[in-house]
Amino acid sequence: MRVRRMLTAVLAAAGLVAVTQSPVSAAPVTYYLSLGDSLSQGHMPGQGDTNQGYPDLVYAGLKAKHPSLELVKLGCSGETTGTLIDGSHCTYAEGSQLAAAKKFLTDHRGQVSYVTLDIGGNDVKGCAAGGSVSFSCIADVVAKVPANLQKIASEVRKAGGPQPAYAGMTYYDPFLASWLTGNETLARESVLLLNGINGAESLIYGLNVFRVVDVSAVFSSNDYTVPAGSTLPLNVTRLCAWTYMCAQGDIHPNATGYQQIANAFLRQLN
Repeated sequence: MRVRRMLTAVLAAAGLVAVTQSPVSAAPVTYYLSLGDSLSQGHMPGQGDTNQGYPDLVYAGLKAKHPSLELVKLGCSGETTGTLIDGSHCTYAEGSQLAAAKKFLTDHRGQVSYVTLDIGGNDVKGCAAGGSVSFSCIADVVAKVPANLQKIASEVRKAGGPQPAYAGMTYYDPFLASWLTGNETLARESVLLLNGINGAESLIYGLNVFRVVDVSAVFSSNDYTVPAGSTLPLNVTRLCAWTYMCAQGDIHPNATGYQQIANAFLRQLN
């Protein structure tokens, strides 16, 4: 037997005997679940929902390190914190985006690596229209959004468990564009409005162990400093450069804006 083993070893070394090797098993599939409103669907004017939104860009960045990662987008353009819960805006087999998210997380418990969320922008956007801020609208939003977001964040985290990295974003201020029409009062009041909502959302995200992606800071929404060579404050300059708001009156980011948002998420998730 000893001689046979030695002979086999010699022949194998000479390439005359096939040596069986165990196949390398593929890495198990994991998921990145994206939830939210039109930003989570990469909405752009004239194109509708696209594959150029921040989740697509975040996914590309994460997949470079995790080749088995797959993206699942459940977001809905026009969704509010209320409709995400009750399903009255978009149609889901489970009844609502929240129910669909919970089912996916429960069905794939232990397989979801990342969950991102943006919601609340559509709750607020009607409060700064017609050339002024509606404080009755603000009062309504302040009463509803934090409670709704608490339900969303807590139920998503409960369904997903401790394994995924959860992240939720704050919003930039599209109404800073009113600066261009000479309505600086509306621009400044709208920033104060957004600061209040962003502060409440950041608190709730933190309480539910979501990483806070401060998109408002990325867009410099509170920075009225006028850069050298410009006639506009930095917050207005970045809004005009990174969204369609100044040129087309559309609140959605352009490709550059979505990349800026994605970079902010990746800084939190990598």
